[in-house]
Amino acid sequence: MQPEDLVRDHTIYACVMGSRAFGLATDTSDTDRRGVFLAPTPLFWRFEKPPTHVEGPGEERFSWELERFCELALRGNPNILECLHSPLVEHVDATGRELLSLRGAFLSRRAHDTFTRYALGQRRKLDADVRTTGAPRWKHAMHLLRLLMSARDLLRTGELRLDVGDQREPLLAVKRGEVPWAQVEAWMVRLADETEQALHRTPLPPEPDHARVADFLYRVRRASACPPDTHHEVVQRVVRAGRVGQG
Repeated sequence: MQPEDLVRDHTIYACVMGSRAFGLATDTSDTDRRGVFLAPTPLFWRFEKPPTHVEGPGEERFSWELERFCELALRGNPNILECLHSPLVEHVDATGRELLSLRGAFLSRRAHDTFTRYALGQRRKLDADVRTTGAPRWKHAMHLLRLLMSARDLLRTGELRLDVGDQREPLLAVKRGEVPWAQVEAWMVRLADETEQALHRTPLPPEPDHARVADFLYRVRRASACPPDTHHEVVQRVVRAGRVGQG
């Protein structure tokens, strides 16, 4: 089975991410698609294991195998958590719906560390751009501000929401380079301080619900390895129908 076949035939959840999910899309925005596929359990019985992720088919598409996706979500990976909360769902099956029902199980105070580390990495890149060219990449500055807002609000409310709402126009002004860098820096510092303050009063638990996620993954893997016995199901339906008729 080719990697793209896994995505094409075994995707359990697919969504749109990026600017379109954040409420920041313009006429020139790309459509970034993300997904989760469930590799059939028998593929893991070979020396060569299924891939943990697949790029494609098509441009702007990236998918994770379910186990890898859950591992990253439990660690509080910002990209993965945001993928789980996209408002733009393109495909979801029964397993995907159960995955979405677990969104709260992945959320914890770990998000503070992971979001903050990611934000610091992006900030260093922006500072390097300013030193090298005299200006940051404004689109990246916009998305860093959005990420900081998302982290702050997650810690404040315990819920992860992607759409920026009434902050759309101020953020797009940053993307267009209409806001002085010093003002953008001050905005970033303020958001970072607010995020730190929110951590002390957050309703999020200290750790994610690892056991609940592990149970989900185990059941899904087992179901894939041992599909229902169709003949047995038919017999059981006949038996039940006979009991109903006798009643």
